[in-house]
Amino acid sequence: MGAMHQKIWLVTGTSSGFGKRLVLSILARGDCVIATARNLEKLRATFPAAERSRLCLLQLDVSDSAEVVQQRMKEALSLWGRIDVVVNNAGYGVKAVLEEGGSLAALTQFQTNVFGVLNVTNAVLPHMRERRSGTVVIIGSRSAWRPEVSPAGLYAASKAAVHAIGETYASELRPFGIRVLIVAPGAFRTEGVHAYPATIHNHVPAYDAARDAGMARFAALAGHEKGDPARAMELLVDVVKGEGRAAGREWPLWLVLGRDAYTDVRAKCNRLLKTMDAWEDVATDLEFDSCEL
Repeated sequence: MGAMHQKIWLVTGTSSGFGKRLVLSILARGDCVIATARNLEKLRATFPAAERSRLCLLQLDVSDSAEVVQQRMKEALSLWGRIDVVVNNAGYGVKAVLEEGGSLAALTQFQTNVFGVLNVTNAVLPHMRERRSGTVVIIGSRSAWRPEVSPAGLYAASKAAVHAIGETYASELRPFGIRVLIVAPGAFRTEGVHAYPATIHNHVPAYDAARDAGMARFAALAGHEKGDPARAMELLVDVVKGEGRAAGREWPLWLVLGRDAYTDVRAKCNRLLKTMDAWEDVATDLEFDSCEL
């Protein structure tokens, strides 16, 4: 593959899950990748025999301060002199009833899932703007359309936030030739995604039964998800490169992944439209009377 067509990817959170599969897909296509994770030793163990001439491993904790993240991104840019695609994949799911987790649990969740996305992306953008080229990928979640599923409300809120941020980035970065892709996967069989215990900063016994039932539902799902994460990441590489199943298709701002995600997002949109239809007559008739103008 010619150097001109070879893309340089930076992917966060690559020691497991979607990130691990994405790195393998990228390497299989002949591109180069800077794979990051909090723990470098774990990262080395994840990719022991990978194509090291096209793979660089970099320690990065996206929940660190903006200054630390910026320094890491500087190191990343020095490896091959450019980054064509940045994939904000690092994230995790806090499990907390809102009254028990409170703003402290929300801050912890947002530090990684939202502020981490902003800090990583903003550290790479000056380079992409200068080159007037680049792709920003944000791994969101179908959960943003299912925030009623407790105790995953804070996780859903963090993903709804990065979806909105992704749409804003898309409009702000379009003049610089930078593309944005918001990925919203449903349930895929990735390691440890439901492994976190419930976060309780203020125990409220009245929630015990509902909290325990919610945690049990997540535990029962683990390892039985129908979605194949490797196939999902193959499609993501297709979309970014305009190849395979994405060849000839228009660039999507949104990439919803999985049969369950399509069902849930459509159901949420339909419920919202139904509510709007039911209330439109009274909720739109709110302008000043013409005689008052």
